[in-house]
This record gives sequence, C-alpha cells and structure tokens, in this order.
Amino acid sequence: MTEVLIRGADHLVTMDDARRVLAGADILIRDGVIVDVGHGLTTSSGEVVLATGCVVTPGLVNTHHHLYQTLTRAVPAAQDALLFGWLQTLYPIWSRFGPEHMFVSAQVGLSELALSGCTLTSDHLYLFPNGARLDDTIEAAREVGLRFQPTRGAMSIGVSDGGLPPDALVEAETAILEDCIRVIDAFHDGSESSMCRVGVAPCSPFSVSRELMRDAAILARDKGVMMHTHLAENDEDIAYSLSQFGCRPGEYAESLGWVGPDVWHAHCVKLDASEIALFAQTKTGVAHCPCSNCRLGSGIAPVRAMRDAGVPVGLGVDGSASNDAGNLVAEARQAMLLQRVAFGADAMSAMEALEIATRGGADVLGRPECGRIAIGARGDIAIWDVSGVASAGSWDPAALLLAGPTTVRDLFVEGRQVVRDGHMLTFDLTKAVQRQNVLARALQ
Repeated sequence: MTEVLIRGADHLVTMDDARRVLAGADILIRDGVIVDVGHGLTTSSGEVVLATGCVVTPGLVNTHHHLYQTLTRAVPAAQDALLFGWLQTLYPIWSRFGPEHMFVSAQVGLSELALSGCTLTSDHLYLFPNGARLDDTIEAAREVGLRFQPTRGAMSIGVSDGGLPPDALVEAETAILEDCIRVIDAFHDGSESSMCRVGVAPCSPFSVSRELMRDAAILARDKGVMMHTHLAENDEDIAYSLSQFGCRPGEYAESLGWVGPDVWHAHCVKLDASEIALFAQTKTGVAHCPCSNCRLGSGIAPVRAMRDAGVPVGLGVDGSASNDAGNLVAEARQAMLLQRVAFGADAMSAMEALEIATRGGADVLGRPECGRIAIGARGDIAIWDVSGVASAGSWDPAALLLAGPTTVRDLFVEGRQVVRDGHMLTFDLTKAVQRQNVLARALQ
C-alpha cells in the first residue's frame, strides 16, 4: 500500500459534482485513488506534500495533440499558411521521420504538457513513415509517466486520388485496419486505473475514404474503444465536404456512424446550429483547440453555444507545428479569452474554462474517474505555487487563468509524482531536448 497526503492547500479547486473550492484542505491518495478530501487528514506511513501557498487542481486533460509535430515548430515556409497550404508544406518534412523521431518528439511533447499541469492526454498519430509505429509514442508515454490515450490514425487517399497528402504517406486500408487491431490488442487497457487506452482515428474526411470511415467505426465499436478525427476545422474544410460529399461535415459524420458518446471530433470551428444540436443530442464530444485555430486563422469555435446546448467539450493543444506550444493551462486561458472577445466579457469565466480543461476533457475521453478531486477519483493532481510574481496582488488565486503561473510546482499521476519543484522526475528531459534539437537540425 502506498499513500500520499497533500496537506494544507490554500485553495483546493475540486471540480467535483458541487464544484467546491476548499480553503486549507487536504487530499489523501492511496494506491492511486483519492480516498479522502477534507481538513486535518493524516497518514501513518505515506509521503506528506505541503501545499501551503498553492492552488491545487485536478490534473488537466488534453483531448487533441499530434506529438510528433514538436520536431517542426515555427517552420518558416508554414508560419503564415492556412490549413491546407500548411499541411502541404509540412507533409514532405514529416515523410522523413522514423521511429526515433516519433519517440523523442513524444517524450518532449509529453513533458511540456506535464509541466503545464496535464496528467491525461490523447494523441492523434496518423502517419507512419520509415517503420514508425504507434508503439513508439506509447513507449515514450510509459517513460514520462502521463496517462495516455493514443489513437491509431491513418491517411489512405493521396494526391493522385484527389486527397491532400502525398502518395508516399498514405497506407492501404486493409493494412490500416489490421494495425488498429494489433495495437488495441497489444496496448489497450479499459480499466479505471488504465495508463493507456487506444482509440481509432482516421485523419480527416479529406484524407481517407468513406469506406474507411465506416469500417473504422465498426471496428472501434466491436473492440469497445473510442473514435476520433478532425471535423469542420475551417472554411476550406466545409467547402471540401460540400463539393465532395454533398453535405456538411456533421451530416457526413452522422451518415457513417461517427456520432455518439464514444466519438470526439477535433476543432469543430465551423459547426452550424443543426450540427451543434446533433452533437448535443448524441453526446458527441469536441476537442477545442483555440491557439491552433488562431495560428491557422481558422476562426473561433462556438464553444459558448456548444456548452449551452450540452455538447461535451474538452481542450486540446493540437500539434506543436500549429500552436506552436503545448502548454495546456495557457490553452485554457486562450479558450476563455476567445469566447469573451467573440461574445462579451461574461461569455466564459476563468472557473468554467478550468472546468473544460479538467473534468470536461476527462468526460470527452470517457474517463469520468479523472479530471476531478473527489473520493473514488484517480490520484491525478496539479499543484500550482501562487506565491510568485505571476500571482502577486491577486485577490482570488483560485482564478488561476486570470493571474497565475503557467507551469506547475508538482504533478501527480495515479498517485505517483511526475514533476517536483518544476522539474521532471521520471527521465532526463535535458538529454531528450538536446536529442530533439539534433533531429530537428538534421531535418532542416
């Protein structure tokens, strides 16, 4: 039996069902599970972590990423391009990746997330050049120590068949489905304590066939795993759907079985009222990626309308070639600011944005045992030191997104400490960053 007692948090933002914020409270974690939340808690043999001067929150949850892209930040030719042109610039670079590129970029990207308070992240890997496999990112997550939901993505329609990706990066659809089965059987763990759950994720409607979308949905439901793809990201995306499929993206998704509580779509910037109603009715999730949407000029997703309608919404940092950062608490602040600039200063509070970044994302990923601090939830905890300059003068430190640090002091995943005093504990991040930069220079 292992115990950790987090003691005396100035502000404990629980995100429990009552959305309580407790003063001077403690959390007791035993064997990876929160067993008590309150005041004056004790442990006879466990580690005691003092949280005086700190805000404590549930670990943040990232619902959309492309970890391999941490090797291609700020590529000059792609810095000012819209989505389709951005992709066409980067595809030839990504085609030169191999297993080491995937592993190291995942190590660095996962560490960046951890330092920003993230304990649970998905990843969407949809290209596998030169022997790269989903296994490479799963091994990186195991080493870093984050709770991981990798999705086996795919592209099957190349340029010669009217798609966007180069032919060298697409795969045969039979091989795609066979490898989905392989990685699910090898790595998927559906238990509440799971550190790895695998999903099925054809890249997008403009890079796979209608048949693959339908077959992937059938396979995912047969295996009992979740489904993920990009949808309605920008005006080009809508135009492609109307010209190629004769309908809007939401209608296309529904026709192929891509709605339901086991499905979440990335971006959804251009959903209309009927599509929002469809997603609300079917409890189809959305990964909102505000920084990437700004960077690529895609627009402002109608998150206020989605939330009001009952659509499950979580946050995603998206890939670091389009963000170009992977800081999840900064992403939450950006989500709040965008809804305010679009719909008014009262459109989204700091606490609502933090809710989207915690229990909102956990619910989208089918993990209601994560994203909240409550008895029976998993021991995924972020501790934020609010005694420094970023919070100086704040009247409400619990409003972390208005005035507060963007990196954690400490981070626990399943009750195990991953970050201490702002540094990774689980592996040598400095060495990984050095190797990352060597790989990036070689790609240049």
